Amino acid sequence: MLLRLRKPTIALPRPIRPIATASTRAFSTSSSNLHVSDPTFTSVSPDEVSHFNALASSWWDPQGPSRILHLMDPLRHDFIRECRSSVLDGGPSTGLKYLDVGCGGGIFAESAARLPTTASVTAIDPSPEVLSVAKAHAKRDPALSSKLAYLNTPVEQLPVPDAPRDGYDVVSIFEVIEHVSSPAQFLDRCTPFVKPGGWLVLSTIARTWMSWLTTNVVAEDILRIVPRGTHDWRKYIDEKELRSHFLQNRTGWAEPRCMGVMYVPGFGWKEVNGSEKMGNYFFGVRRMAEST
Repeated sequence: MLLRLRKPTIALPRPIRPIATASTRAFSTSSSNLHVSDPTFTSVSPDEVSHFNALASSWWDPQGPSRILHLMDPLRHDFIRECRSSVLDGGPSTGLKYLDVGCGGGIFAESAARLPTTASVTAIDPSPEVLSVAKAHAKRDPALSSKLAYLNTPVEQLPVPDAPRDGYDVVSIFEVIEHVSSPAQFLDRCTPFVKPGGWLVLSTIARTWMSWLTTNVVAEDILRIVPRGTHDWRKYIDEKELRSHFLQNRTGWAEPRCMGVMYVPGFGWKEVNGSEKMGNYFFGVRRMAEST
């Protein structure tokens, strides 16, 4: 949760908005799939796109505003391997297909494409400015050209595979869901891309007093190690909400996995048992059959 420490830059704090309670969270897990069939629906927030457009040029600076994403990347792969090895019929060990939703500048997409077990990575993002940075960086490594494809599109406009078996082994949504509008409907647009036996994996932040203090007050307002305006505490999602969404309000999903993580200054991101109830965490769930 708490990121890296450096000499603080004192700034006037933003006005503190009232903190919502769990009962006011707009994470609707209704069984209705109304938005899935609505061609005009989008989960993209223009304000969020504008915010990340402003950070595009510094995406690949390991000491810049996206530093914590660079440091988190190894744990993303650890979590995916843990998910896939947690079941006996974990699927193929090579020739894996990835769909990276909200890929940003391509930190995870590039590292996934470099794995010898990867057949292809399709990475999508609604921001043309951020995606242009991702494409330019990928061109530095000619070996990526045959395995990594970037598409400037939100997931709502990406064609769904004709048959479930044509889907992806891993659909990744890292540090994205807390930045979209209508998160439950957004997930409903992502799930058809997971092939039976495949995994949907994501990372986000629990909606707690501790996460508000560390991400909004300390990281953004006091230490300024994350650009101001990056996080909206009201959009954070608790792990129990994701479990309820997939296991109670949707069918065909099972084997939920969760890993709480915390940033330890000087050591990077570390797995911390139980920290999913306080701040950052990974969540994964497996598609078992036709899901609705």
